[in-house]
Amino acid sequence: MTKQRKADLSLVLLTFCWGVSYYTMDLVLTEMDPFTLNAWRFLGGFAIAAVFSLPRLRKVSRKTMKYAFLIGVSLVFVYIGATFGVKYTSQSNAGFLCAMAVIFTPILQFIVKRVVPERKLFIVILMCVAGIALMTLNEELRIAKGDLLCLMCAFSYAIDLMLTEKAVHDPEVDPFQLGVFQMLFNGIFMLILALIFETPCAPQTMPVWLGTLFLLVFCTGIPTIVQCIAQQYTTPTHVGVIFCLEPVFAGIVAFLFAGEVLLPRAYFGAFLMLAGLILMEVDLPRRKTGTH
Repeated sequence: MTKQRKADLSLVLLTFCWGVSYYTMDLVLTEMDPFTLNAWRFLGGFAIAAVFSLPRLRKVSRKTMKYAFLIGVSLVFVYIGATFGVKYTSQSNAGFLCAMAVIFTPILQFIVKRVVPERKLFIVILMCVAGIALMTLNEELRIAKGDLLCLMCAFSYAIDLMLTEKAVHDPEVDPFQLGVFQMLFNGIFMLILALIFETPCAPQTMPVWLGTLFLLVFCTGIPTIVQCIAQQYTTPTHVGVIFCLEPVFAGIVAFLFAGEVLLPRAYFGAFLMLAGLILMEVDLPRRKTGTH
């Protein structure tokens, strides 16, 4: 098995874990408040990453810490949107809507950097807007509060991706250290919010303990290390397409374990969004022109 195939398979496994995380968050939120859950998740994830990579964290540049702080702030809004969104909408909706960062990112790049998007982006945007409408609008043509929060998550994640892109191209920034320390800052911010707005607590029952540990280990701590290693051996196109599977896994898990059954139009909307996400990441073959 080639290194690229191993890397792709490891990313598929990570994507599956992230898909399961929507169901797991829904379970854990029955006993813990959202800020408290995220504080556990990211401070614990940082601890795991730090234990496994302590030698690489001993010398950190000032710029790495600066960008880790800024990205940590953006991730606060990402996970507020995701966690509260799961609380107020279906797991299937949350999975698909949070994946919309792949659409918001090129739009923001056009606004901020004047990078002209490809023509197919406009088709993708129309597909995704139609998909969102079919999935989220009720009979009164109103979008649910949880759906709006999930869209905030996707928009904030697009900002996070732009910040990360700028950071990793700075020669003074270590991408691996950046990933680890952004978890620390995010966890600290979440803990402060939990102390202000909630009463922090530990899980009370075994299922919630297991769910919390799953989020902490397999959805936060380990992926930070595995993704950094795996992306050395595969292509950005492969990564983009693989990550498009996250909402699919989220929908399957929600159907199998939470008994979620969406309206037929919602499934068609999900199909449009998934097709749009894949179209955005796949380079279509071009017709050859010229004489024979």
